[in-house]
Amino acid sequence: MAKSETARRPRTSKKTSSASSAPPRTASAKTEAPYHHGALREALLQAAERVLERDGLSGLTLRAVAREAGVSHAAPTHHFGDLTGLLSELAAVGFRQFNAAMASSCDAATTPMERALARPKAYVAYAQAHPGMYGIMFRTERLDYSRPSLHEAAEASFAGLANAIGMMRQEQISGDSLTLNQGAAIARAWSMVHGFTMLLLDGRLEDILGRLPEGTTPERLFEAMLTAPMSGKLPGP
Repeated sequence: MAKSETARRPRTSKKTSSASSAPPRTASAKTEAPYHHGALREALLQAAERVLERDGLSGLTLRAVAREAGVSHAAPTHHFGDLTGLLSELAAVGFRQFNAAMASSCDAATTPMERALARPKAYVAYAQAHPGMYGIMFRTERLDYSRPSLHEAAEASFAGLANAIGMMRQEQISGDSLTLNQGAAIARAWSMVHGFTMLLLDGRLEDILGRLPEGTTPERLFEAMLTAPMSGKLPGP
């Protein structure tokens, strides 16, 4: 009887050993494939945004993005083709974030003055919070505007600007066909806001701010620019 019991023990021990070796193989398989197809694309774009904001445009390469995302070097090429493709899709993400920030700011405004100031203030605030993304959005020579996502996001941004100017002028503005005065109003507003933003990001407003009353912030200076009366009109319709 004792002999029979002893004979059974090794077989039980073998089964236990075999079962305990299975989990590591399963865990290994999960480690090798952390993303499914759609999630990997989004993960790469998020990684690209982190690299851009941390290391600047010069540090944004396909290999750097792959390293940041923890995937193979071939993954960005598979999803975006080349660096231009990646930058274009990243710029599209930036425009969508940008547009959402301005829309949210306008929705939160409660008075006509707040509504008038909301969009340009949100414009500058987004650029300050995401200087790398803002910079790439306007680097036309690095982008491919034939990509639908970028084209649509950029067009939505322009439509929002045209609509805001139309509300200020109390007229309907079609983005496809502008009068000279409408085009001038849009270009003037965009030039002022974009120009102020670039000067602020480049630190070129420090001299002006240093000459203003103590405690004057860039935001206060910008608000004064927006509310200062403008004179002069272009002739014609």
